[in-house]
Amino acid sequence: MTSNDKPSVLVTGGAGYIGSHAVLALRDAGWPVAVIDNLTTGFRFAIPDGVPLYEGDIEDAGLLARIFAEQGTRAIMHFAGSVVVPESVADPLKYYHNNTAKSRALIAAAVQAGVPHVIFSSTAATYGIPDVAAVSEDTPQRPINPYGWSKLMTEQMLADVAAAHPLNYGVLRYFNVAGADPEARSGQSTAGATHLIKVAIEAALGKRESVSVFGTDYATPDGTGVRDYIHVTDLAAAHVLTLEALIADPARSLTMNCGYGRGFSVTEVLDAVDRVTNRQLDRRIEGRRAGDPDSLISDPARLKATLGWEPKHADLDTIIAHALAWERKLGTLYEAA
Repeated sequence: MTSNDKPSVLVTGGAGYIGSHAVLALRDAGWPVAVIDNLTTGFRFAIPDGVPLYEGDIEDAGLLARIFAEQGTRAIMHFAGSVVVPESVADPLKYYHNNTAKSRALIAAAVQAGVPHVIFSSTAATYGIPDVAAVSEDTPQRPINPYGWSKLMTEQMLADVAAAHPLNYGVLRYFNVAGADPEARSGQSTAGATHLIKVAIEAALGKRESVSVFGTDYATPDGTGVRDYIHVTDLAAAHVLTLEALIADPARSLTMNCGYGRGFSVTEVLDAVDRVTNRQLDRRIEGRRAGDPDSLISDPARLKATLGWEPKHADLDTIIAHALAWERKLGTLYEAA
């Protein structure tokens, strides 16, 4: 597919962490792209020059209709939503509104306008606490929090709508997304983020006093929880490949896990941050958080077999180094904003 025949893509939440990297990946590959973001957690500086930004909400049907018409939108990458698991437990209605009801509004607008392709940002949280070492797409989905349920409901909506209308979809279930654009064009910018690598780097740079380790009695080699960390740029590349596959075969929809198929414990991650930053983090041992599984590792076989996807940044120290470079740049961006 040449750049001349690539259809226009609308990225929802394109001023946020993962969405902004998808915008970069699309632009780098020559796709016409526009962004809708209400900027509640996104940042205007995350959107490259020349990419149209529509500041607004994905449940605004009139705005979506105007964007689709102005941009000639033929595909949607849907990242907009709320992502903090403990907050979803405390405020479930916020999550069912932002992640489920608003997704319904977006899908309805896409059907109304005849937009034929939707890629949805889903999550390993839809699996809950799996009873297998490596999670495949066929592992039972049993969410244990409103965040996971809100995403699973949207997966089901897409499946039902695709059966009733001329629309196909890609559902990508993320494991632990980390890192930043290798050229430091974007990264994780949210204040008060809860992701381990982001928190640890903030601590290494003196932005936090310490890093909390929640539980040291898990059934893992060193007693701390094990997670599968995927570089955000490799994840963005998977979205572009998924889009190409949906366009190539409009009768096929795809559901795939996004991870590397190997895990690192909390202790291993913190040791790597010490190594990359040449600092010694202050680690505070605390009790387990409710609902945290011992280990959560993907089986990415379907993603690799279906799309020919191969990660380029599957190295923990590289992920941390890119996140560190972004964190150092971020202070100047906040000052300029």
